[in-house]
Amino acid sequence: MQCQIDSPILYQSTTHLGQHTAMYAVIFRAQVNMLDDAYLANAKQLRELAFAKYGCIDFVSSFEAGVEIAISYWKDKASIAAWKQDIEHLSAQKNGQLSWYKSYRVQVARIERDYQFPSRPAHDDSRLGNRHGEK
Repeated sequence: MQCQIDSPILYQSTTHLGQHTAMYAVIFRAQVNMLDDAYLANAKQLRELAFAKYGCIDFVSSFEAGVEIAISYWKDKASIAAWKQDIEHLSAQKNGQLSWYKSYRVQVARIERDYQFPSRPAHDDSRLGNRHGEK
Protein backbone atom coordinates (compact mmCIF):
# COMPACT_ATOMS: atom_id res chain seq x y z
CA MET A 1 0.00 0.00 0.00
CA GLN A 2 1.40 3.37 -0.97
CA CYS A 3 1.27 6.02 1.74
CA GLN A 4 -0.03 9.49 1.06
CA ILE A 5 2.38 12.34 1.76
CA ASP A 6 0.66 15.67 1.15
CA SER A 7 3.23 17.98 2.67
CA PRO A 8 6.93 18.00 3.42
CA ILE A 9 7.85 15.73 6.31
CA LEU A 10 10.77 16.25 8.60
CA TYR A 11 12.27 14.11 11.29
CA GLN A 12 14.56 15.95 13.64
CA SER A 13 16.04 14.68 16.87
CA THR A 14 16.78 16.92 19.82
CA THR A 15 20.46 16.01 20.23
CA HIS A 16 22.81 18.96 20.73
CA LEU A 17 25.61 18.22 18.26
CA GLY A 18 28.01 20.73 19.81
CA GLN A 19 28.72 18.18 22.54
CA HIS A 20 30.80 16.17 20.06
CA THR A 21 34.11 17.63 18.92
CA ALA A 22 34.93 15.30 16.02
CA MET A 23 32.25 13.58 14.00
CA TYR A 24 31.17 12.45 10.57
CA ALA A 25 27.97 13.03 8.61
CA VAL A 26 26.38 10.55 6.23
CA ILE A 27 24.28 12.40 3.67
CA PHE A 28 21.66 10.32 1.87
CA ARG A 29 19.80 11.89 -1.08
CA ALA A 30 17.24 9.92 -3.06
CA GLN A 31 14.79 10.31 -5.90
CA VAL A 32 11.74 8.60 -4.49
CA ASN A 33 9.87 5.98 -6.48
CA MET A 34 7.24 4.98 -3.91
CA LEU A 35 7.17 5.19 -0.13
CA ASP A 36 4.76 2.67 1.34
CA ASP A 37 3.75 1.71 4.87
CA ALA A 38 6.56 -0.85 5.00
CA TYR A 39 9.04 1.95 4.28
CA LEU A 40 7.65 4.10 7.10
CA ALA A 41 7.84 1.26 9.63
CA ASN A 42 11.31 0.28 8.44
CA ALA A 43 12.65 3.84 8.60
CA LYS A 44 11.51 4.22 12.20
CA GLN A 45 12.96 0.84 13.22
CA LEU A 46 16.31 1.54 11.53
CA ARG A 47 16.63 4.96 13.18
CA GLU A 48 16.12 3.37 16.58
CA LEU A 49 18.65 0.62 15.76
CA ALA A 50 21.26 3.12 14.54
CA PHE A 51 21.03 5.04 17.84
CA ALA A 52 20.85 2.02 20.16
CA LYS A 53 23.39 -0.35 18.61
CA TYR A 54 25.73 1.72 16.45
CA GLY A 55 26.09 5.00 18.32
CA CYS A 56 24.42 7.34 15.85
CA ILE A 57 24.68 10.82 17.40
CA ASP A 58 21.85 12.54 15.52
CA PHE A 59 19.52 12.04 12.56
CA VAL A 60 17.43 14.46 10.53
CA SER A 61 15.48 13.85 7.34
CA SER A 62 13.15 15.67 5.02
CA PHE A 63 10.96 14.69 2.07
CA GLU A 64 9.59 17.13 -0.48
CA ALA A 65 8.81 17.11 -4.20
CA GLY A 66 9.89 13.50 -4.66
CA VAL A 67 13.27 13.94 -2.99
CA GLU A 68 14.32 12.52 0.36
CA ILE A 69 17.34 13.91 2.16
CA ALA A 70 18.59 12.30 5.37
CA ILE A 71 21.67 13.23 7.35
CA SER A 72 22.98 11.08 10.16
CA TYR A 73 25.86 12.03 12.44
CA TRP A 74 28.44 9.58 13.78
CA LYS A 75 31.45 9.68 16.12
CA ASP A 76 33.77 7.84 13.73
CA LYS A 77 34.10 6.01 10.42
CA ALA A 78 34.18 2.61 12.15
CA SER A 79 30.63 3.18 13.46
CA ILE A 80 29.47 4.12 9.96
CA ALA A 81 31.09 1.01 8.48
CA ALA A 82 29.48 -1.25 11.10
CA TRP A 83 26.07 0.35 10.46
CA LYS A 84 26.45 -0.09 6.69
CA GLN A 85 26.92 -3.86 7.19
CA ASP A 86 24.04 -4.39 9.64
CA ILE A 87 21.76 -7.17 8.32
CA GLU A 88 18.55 -5.13 8.78
CA HIS A 89 20.16 -2.12 7.10
CA LEU A 90 21.36 -4.30 4.20
CA SER A 91 17.80 -5.60 3.77
CA ALA A 92 16.45 -2.04 3.73
CA GLN A 93 19.07 -1.06 1.14
CA LYS A 94 17.87 -3.90 -1.10
CA ASN A 95 14.21 -2.84 -0.64
CA GLY A 96 15.23 0.72 -1.46
CA GLN A 97 16.85 -0.39 -4.70
CA LEU A 98 13.92 -2.64 -5.67
CA SER A 99 10.96 -0.49 -4.63
CA TRP A 100 11.35 2.74 -2.74
CA TYR A 101 13.92 4.72 -4.75
CA LYS A 102 14.55 5.52 -8.39
CA SER A 103 18.11 6.44 -7.46
CA TYR A 104 20.12 7.52 -4.44
CA ARG A 105 23.48 8.93 -3.50
CA VAL A 106 25.41 8.56 -0.23
CA GLN A 107 28.19 10.91 0.83
CA VAL A 108 30.34 10.71 3.98
CA ALA A 109 31.84 13.94 5.28
CA ARG A 110 33.98 14.88 8.27
CA ILE A 111 32.54 17.72 10.35
CA GLU A 112 35.33 20.24 10.88
CA ARG A 113 33.33 22.80 12.82
CA ASP A 114 29.94 22.85 14.53
CA TYR A 115 28.23 25.95 15.86
CA GLN A 116 24.71 27.30 16.07
CA PHE A 117 22.62 30.31 16.93
CA PRO A 118 21.56 30.77 19.62
CA SER A 119 24.36 28.88 21.30
CA ARG A 120 22.00 27.10 23.75
CA PRO A 121 18.50 27.18 22.21
CA ALA A 122 15.39 26.24 24.06
CA HIS A 123 13.69 23.15 22.67
CA ASP A 124 11.61 24.30 19.71
CA ASP A 125 9.20 22.03 17.83
CA SER A 126 8.03 24.74 15.44
CA ARG A 127 10.14 23.31 12.56
CA LEU A 128 8.93 19.76 13.05
CA GLY A 129 6.49 18.49 10.49
CA ASN A 130 4.84 15.11 10.25
CA ARG A 131 7.45 12.60 11.34
CA HIS A 132 7.83 9.62 8.99
CA GLY A 133 4.56 7.80 9.41
CA GLU A 134 3.47 9.45 12.66
CA LYS A 135 0.12 11.15 12.68
